[in-house]
Amino acid sequence: MFKKILLAAVIGATFASVPFASSAQTRTIIIREAPPPPRDETRPPQRRGSEWAPGHWEWRGGKHVWVAGRYIRERRGSHWVPDQWVERNGRWMLVRGHWERGMRNRDRDGDGVRNRDDARPNNPNRS
Repeated sequence: MFKKILLAAVIGATFASVPFASSAQTRTIIIREAPPPPRDETRPPQRRGSEWAPGHWEWRGGKHVWVAGRYIRERRGSHWVPDQWVERNGRWMLVRGHWERGMRNRDRDGDGVRNRDDARPNNPNRS
């Protein structure tokens, strides 16, 4: 009986140390071809409890493919940093979108006014 418990504990400890991250989320893509400019997207009306993740170019099958923007479930206390291509030494790397903690000084519409001080935080033409 003791051997069975010990064996179960060893197997459980082994699996506990294995990360179960999705390979699509952690895979780094580095290419030499610059992505096309981002497309203009018409954003659907704001959804309560959701944050907009803008569309971006992905590298699939040896070419750039557009992935349309979408709403994702909001995480309180965090904001979404969108996917973006970064150039380093003539090579392009896709930095995947991710959640970042801290919304204290966030400016969603980029007008220079923090969301908490902005009467219209989703409109870059009005503060």
